[in-house]
Amino acid sequence: MKDVIIIGAGVCGCAIADALGEYGCNVAVVERASDVACGATKANSGIVHGGFDATAGTLKAKFNALGNPMFDELSKQLDFPFRRNGAYVLAFDRAGIDGLEALLERGRANGIKDLERVDGDTVRLRNPHVSKSVTAALYCPSSGIVSPYEMTIALAERANMRGAEFIFNTGVTAISRRGSVMTVDCTGGKSYAARMVINCAGVHADEVAAAAGVHDFTIRGRRGEYYLLDKTQSYLTDATLFQLPTSLGKGVLVAPTVHGNVLVGPTALDTDDKDGVATTAAGLEEAMSKGRLSVPSISARSAITQFVGVRAHCDKDDFIIGMSSLQGFYNVAGIESPGLTSAPAIARYVAAEVAAYLSLKRKTDFITVRKGIPCFAAMSDEERAELIASDSRYGKIVCRCECVTEGEIIDSIMRPLGARDIDGVKRRTRAGMGRCQSGFCSPTVIQLIADTLGVPVQSVTKCGAGSYAVTGRI
Repeated sequence: MKDVIIIGAGVCGCAIADALGEYGCNVAVVERASDVACGATKANSGIVHGGFDATAGTLKAKFNALGNPMFDELSKQLDFPFRRNGAYVLAFDRAGIDGLEALLERGRANGIKDLERVDGDTVRLRNPHVSKSVTAALYCPSSGIVSPYEMTIALAERANMRGAEFIFNTGVTAISRRGSVMTVDCTGGKSYAARMVINCAGVHADEVAAAAGVHDFTIRGRRGEYYLLDKTQSYLTDATLFQLPTSLGKGVLVAPTVHGNVLVGPTALDTDDKDGVATTAAGLEEAMSKGRLSVPSISARSAITQFVGVRAHCDKDDFIIGMSSLQGFYNVAGIESPGLTSAPAIARYVAAEVAAYLSLKRKTDFITVRKGIPCFAAMSDEERAELIASDSRYGKIVCRCECVTEGEIIDSIMRPLGARDIDGVKRRTRAGMGRCQSGFCSPTVIQLIADTLGVPVQSVTKCGAGSYAVTGRI
């Protein structure tokens, strides 16, 4: 029997599993997908928010303010990319200036001290491609950018190194309590027992809660469509450019990624289809047209891909964090923006609460450092030569667009919680994330997965669940 079963391997589920490892907690993470970070965690803006937007007194405001400063040390410990690039919230008319003042006061109420009101000319002096129609902006230098799926993979790997078990391709069908034991029934007739269950199921958290007989909240999907622009467009902005937020969210942004691309999006459309991630012509047109309000020179011709993320919008309009009406069943739900920023602080808080509930003491000898996959593309010539001398497979380029080597791909498969499908390799190494979107490298990646795992090529999938890459041999 486990101490804790966590349902959902998104950023919060993995962060909590990692934090519980500091208490020697016996943890299992149950995930219906084939890997970590397969839901909203992999399809969001990757912004580490400054903390000025959330309503004062909410859990969103509290955990955003606590989470933001944790990223510098966490990224060093876990070896994932993170950068403080600063953010501007843009106003386009006189009425917008009043909105900026309200946002400035809200930020100060949340304890954010580094905010600055600047005029439109100052914005354009710092960001030459910003629209001439921008009249003023709120500047937050502590805002940052991160790779959300690489961060989550890093958290999951360290959690695994600390003893957490990850159970993939397993959905939850029912949750019950008998005495002090919680039982989680899953697809395939599997069943797991624990002293406590933590619900981190993202857009499906209300359904998981209902499976336990808990009906305290409702989650609705909120679709956001994005364009991802080629690295040739990195000159457009180095800062994150927001527009004044509305009741549906922070609006369409134009932002750099930690890998040198530019994101445009997301849109915001409430939906009952929580798993619907197909892009639409109308949604993409909205993202592009609104993005051009901030940076008029953005062109859809520079897009290398489009995608949809479905956020978990709770009817309480705040995070749901705490023990439910069923003792032993703990909710971490409604974690929409600024959920990514808040995740490290949420994990620390939840781990402390769980430890108190289970009478666990914090250890002094837990693992702190996780080393990521060597990034050949980011190395100097001297570093590359040294790496190739140690393993010749790092001298074989597989993905030309992103300069990813055979050695990196094999490492991504062989390491703790290694990749088991094409998208898993992609998230860990960026093979297939470049201009050609895996048009050239995918056959080699498929063969490397098959050879490394010792399985037939026909069994390799794109993202689990029957998404086979090939159907047979000729």
